[in-house]
Amino acid sequence: MELRVLHYFLAVAREGSISAAAAALHLSQPTLSTQLRQMEEELGKQLLIRGTRGSRRVELTDEGRIVRRRAEEILALVHKMEGEVALSDDAIEGDVYIGAGESDTVRLLVHAARQLGTRYPGIRYHIASGNADFVIDRLDKGLIDLGLVYTDIDPMKYQSLLLPAHDRMGVLMRRDDPLADRPAVEPQDLWDRRLILSQQREDSPLLSRWMKRSMDRLQVVASYNLVYNASLLVDEGFGIALCLDKLIHTAGSPLCFRPLDPPLELCPRLVWKRYQVFSKATETFLEQLQQMFGQG
Repeated sequence: MELRVLHYFLAVAREGSISAAAAALHLSQPTLSTQLRQMEEELGKQLLIRGTRGSRRVELTDEGRIVRRRAEEILALVHKMEGEVALSDDAIEGDVYIGAGESDTVRLLVHAARQLGTRYPGIRYHIASGNADFVIDRLDKGLIDLGLVYTDIDPMKYQSLLLPAHDRMGVLMRRDDPLADRPAVEPQDLWDRRLILSQQREDSPLLSRWMKRSMDRLQVVASYNLVYNASLLVDEGFGIALCLDKLIHTAGSPLCFRPLDPPLELCPRLVWKRYQVFSKATETFLEQLQQMFGQG
């Protein structure tokens, strides 16, 4: 299957219409329709549900949605490869792709990037945010070079660099909440509360041990993967959110953060695939991190 056909298919998925996609691609509609039908015949699956005579809209089948997701990944990887190969052997410039959860620890990566910036202004950084599953998935698919995670990793599959930071967990709540009068929150304070948890910690053994109660006995009313959205739920009185410190600026807002007692801290580590061949930009950035924070 040719890459240009994947481009065509994604254009149709984006526009929701073969005629609109053909116009955007500067193709005739019959040409585009023929290419799409050949793609379906090659895969042996229907990818598009064509509209009736009175409607030009098309919808993706379940198989079509799978193809769209994979096509996006394939084309992103090709774009990444082209950028790396296009650089000369002597140039240290290009793109570094990082996946990370929301964490103040990202500042450490920024400090390293700033130090490199004076010597290598041609290095560009791209950060994709998501939970640990998101980061590891993109790392395995080659869509990112480095990932920032808090979970255990398989040392046979990944290498890692432990970063000198400890992210403190606590509770984000409204200032008029009864717990806001306390300096810290204890496990029993949360047993009967409406909780909003990070999607990667909904079944966390670490959090369950701290709670001194199995997670299925708690009243979890929502989950999130971006803490800003969780803060909106808290602000509207939907519940209180367990999250890391320093992610929501509470000064002058109706929200406040209280740490857990006993303290619960997470140690971040930067991970990458073992035996990974990096671009010069990524290799230089990783060397800078190792010099600043140890060899891992």
